[in-house]
Amino acid sequence: MARVVGSVVATQKDPSLVGKKLMIVQQINSDQQPIRFEQVAADTVNAGIGDNVLIVRGAGARRADKERDENQTRDVNDCTIVGIIDRFDK
Repeated sequence: MARVVGSVVATQKDPSLVGKKLMIVQQINSDQQPIRFEQVAADTVNAGIGDNVLIVRGAGARRADKERDENQTRDVNDCTIVGIIDRFDK
């Protein structure tokens, strides 16, 4: 889980990132307190700054973008936003 804290604009980037919205996310715990570090995530759900989101990393992040060309074998994405959290129930 993470909170979107900003966005990144990069005009020069790897071709596998062209057309992807890049957001800065801060990982959070279930009490919505920041943990770990900020990182950049590709956004597949149109999240906005301040949204709490679900993120996936590694191979799951590379497979999360259904708009991706199936013939594209190289994808440098390692973190993807795959959902917007509506609420936390504990």
